[in-house]
Amino acid sequence: MDAATGASDNGGMNEAPLFHLERRDPARNMKRFYRLSVERDLFGEILLIREWGRIGGQGRRRTEPHADPDTAQRAAAALARSKRRRGYVEIVGAA
Repeated sequence: MDAATGASDNGGMNEAPLFHLERRDPARNMKRFYRLSVERDLFGEILLIREWGRIGGQGRRRTEPHADPDTAQRAAAALARSKRRRGYVEIVGAA
C-alpha cells in the first residue's frame, strides 16, 4: 500500500475471495467450505488460491500459477461451477 496515495501495490488485484462456497448436511454431519481467490505473489506471479476443508478447521490450501488474472479467474469460475453441481452454495459477503 502506498502511504501517499492510499493505493494498493498489488497491480489492481482483489485479495478478497472470488468465491466462498459451503456445503452443509446435518444428517451426514457435513460442514465444508471451499474458497477461491486470485492473488499476486511477491515475485509478481498470478496465483489461483484454492482453500477447502471442514468449517471451523484449518483446512488445506493449494496454489496454481496462471499466465494472467483473466485465465486464473476463468479457472476459478469453472471450479466454482463444479462445486455448485456437487451441492455447495455460494455465501455472499464471506471473508
